[in-house]
Amino acid sequence: LKSAELILRNRAKEPEMSGKIIIENGLKAAVNVGSSKLPKEVLKNSAALLSSLAAKPHVLPDLSYDYDALEPVISAETMTLHHSKHHNTYVTNLNAAIEKIDSAMVAGDVSATIALQGALKFNGGGHINHTLFWENLSPESAYDENGALAGAINERFGSLENMKAALGASTIAVQGSGWGWLGYNADTGSVEIATLPNQDPLEASTGLKPLLGIDVWEHAYYVDYRNLRPDYVNAIWDIIDWKTVEDRFVAAKK
Repeated sequence: LKSAELILRNRAKEPEMSGKIIIENGLKAAVNVGSSKLPKEVLKNSAALLSSLAAKPHVLPDLSYDYDALEPVISAETMTLHHSKHHNTYVTNLNAAIEKIDSAMVAGDVSATIALQGALKFNGGGHINHTLFWENLSPESAYDENGALAGAINERFGSLENMKAALGASTIAVQGSGWGWLGYNADTGSVEIATLPNQDPLEASTGLKPLLGIDVWEHAYYVDYRNLRPDYVNAIWDIIDWKTVEDRFVAAKK
């Protein structure tokens, strides 16, 4: 509880950047109201997500490749809808949720703040997850068998193919909508597989540092693969940006 309050206090003291940082007053209000009035789980979840969401308002990130660059694995139609429509909706709703939380916290309305946690988690997670997803895709996919990432994968799974099989099977098995992840466990120093439902963000939910994410919401693949999720998951390995995954791994170990 004290650590969550400390995060809120430290962020409340951060200097304002250009433009309105709509969360600042809310953080200050949370400290003034007294964090003990907020349930411990709400404080923990909010602090983890807020630390991941950085400055506001959020914007849809540009892609480093064209919408048709990932064909035939992912079509231009899917990329256009997924990025410009679905991801953009998460960004819009995230900004709206943060504004409402800001107002509720300024007003000292604990009940409204608690009620908005679901919107923060869903839309904030959707923005975080998709941003990571776009970055770990590339029309140029090359795996460095001598890199630090390869060493960690071999130590944990025996080989890249074994890791792909394990992550693929877990991701395909996600019930309904969700994500499959390869993450880094700072406590054990090893890479691990995890799956999460809906748009639950990996780090805020499990503590694992995200290295590689696979989106298995139907909007990610239905245009191209219909209901054949296994075909989509098996094909996506051809467009993984292993350089980005490696860079994330090296950064997570520091």
